[in-house]
Amino acid sequence: MFAAASERHKMNKYLVGIDIGTSACKAAAFTLDGALAAQAAEGYETEYPAPGMAQQNPDDWWAAVTRALRSITAEIEPSEIAAVGVDGQSWSAVAVDRDGNALCPTPIWTDTRATRECARMLEILPAEKWFETAKNPVQPGYTLPKILWYKNNIPEIYEKTDKILQSNSFIVLRLTGEISQDLSQGYGLQCFDMNKGRWREEILALLGIDSALLQAPVPCTAVAGRVTAKAAQETGLREGTPVVAGGLDAACAALGVGATRPGRTQEQGGQAGGMSICTRSSDSDPGLIMSYHVVPGMWLLQGGTTGGGGALRWLRTLISPDISFKEMDTLAESAPAGSGGLIFLPYLAGERSPIWNPGAKGVFFGMTYAHTRAHLIRAVMEGTAYALRHNIETAAKAGAKADVMRAMGGSAASGIWTQIKADVTGSVIEVPESANATVLGAALLAGEGAGVYSSAADAAEEIVRIDRTHTPDNSNRNIYDDGYAKYLELYSRLEPMMSKGETL
Repeated sequence: MFAAASERHKMNKYLVGIDIGTSACKAAAFTLDGALAAQAAEGYETEYPAPGMAQQNPDDWWAAVTRALRSITAEIEPSEIAAVGVDGQSWSAVAVDRDGNALCPTPIWTDTRATRECARMLEILPAEKWFETAKNPVQPGYTLPKILWYKNNIPEIYEKTDKILQSNSFIVLRLTGEISQDLSQGYGLQCFDMNKGRWREEILALLGIDSALLQAPVPCTAVAGRVTAKAAQETGLREGTPVVAGGLDAACAALGVGATRPGRTQEQGGQAGGMSICTRSSDSDPGLIMSYHVVPGMWLLQGGTTGGGGALRWLRTLISPDISFKEMDTLAESAPAGSGGLIFLPYLAGERSPIWNPGAKGVFFGMTYAHTRAHLIRAVMEGTAYALRHNIETAAKAGAKADVMRAMGGSAASGIWTQIKADVTGSVIEVPESANATVLGAALLAGEGAGVYSSAADAAEEIVRIDRTHTPDNSNRNIYDDGYAKYLELYSRLEPMMSKGETL
């Protein structure tokens, strides 16, 4: 495949992927056989103007992208870049005017300001009716309630809005001057028909939302446009370079680890945690998240948790800011499986699937004088693994069984943490060689769109190599089954207090 591709694209040596993450933009250039050629990352800030609000300035994303791309194009020849792909965080609501200017900061996926709008949506239609078509729950983090929030709370912005974009489509707009909407990001709006891949205008009419605000969805590999002269000057890319529509970060990550066949599962271990199971069916569960995969003919049944690497980073800042994450791994290994009876609920920013409770709180339970910081560290790792298991078991009830999982994100670099996840879930976990799965997935989409590959999924099969494999240790099974049962019971008992916002 690569030989044929090289013959057709003799002057093209690279594909570029751009990832608009929660805390930073990452960009990377890959050779056509998937080797990393150059990479750069640039951060940006999240604003928290009021309780429940978390927002970012889309122009900050673009500034970060231009800096990252300039770093890359200083290392490789821009004329040898075949195409660019962009992925991004989910559930943005980027309001742009007719000139493509961002009109206000966008609420990001952790934002819950649209709680009242969700209540209004459920007054108009019952939860099961929304789920029937969209295959996703009505929750304030999603894009559609945020559009309603704009309409109800900042009508002056809503009236000026020409289109509502996602994080990746905003960057595509800046690169090409073209408006786009990819299929994989459609799930953020409950007016999206998950089976037909189109907007249901009658649903928008019920909510009083102008359907013209939404662009018709296109395949993730569709060439949305080409780099403009202005964008070329700002980024260092060559004018005319093709840019594909791209997709959801979790979906590109799944492609980048080779989760392209039914049952293959991408395990997310970044700031947040979660999993994405590749499936041929759009069958879902109200407790989970369903989206189109960036791979044609496939869907992803996802579980997204707020407790991932961010929970361990929080603990490090709190108790051991002077030690490295590698040293934390060593401490965790010194503590016994089950952390001496210490249970951690990783709900430090509320929780998404499968409990969907923005009022959920983080909890350490069972602490005694006998516990050390090693126990605390391991308990955090185990708590996030329990959250992963909760999502996997919920998916199984919907008919989607997680097969071998492929880990990515910062926590995948931790051998002990990955082994704990294998032990807790009872699943084999493979860790790919590349630590750049998300941007690699975006680059692979660009490769298919530009005709470098006949199929991004087939290219991933050839490119992705496994570095190490973690097999469940059955000697820990009873310990973790008991710990998981206590984890579930602990939340069940505390949920009434959490939901009321009570504290002890």
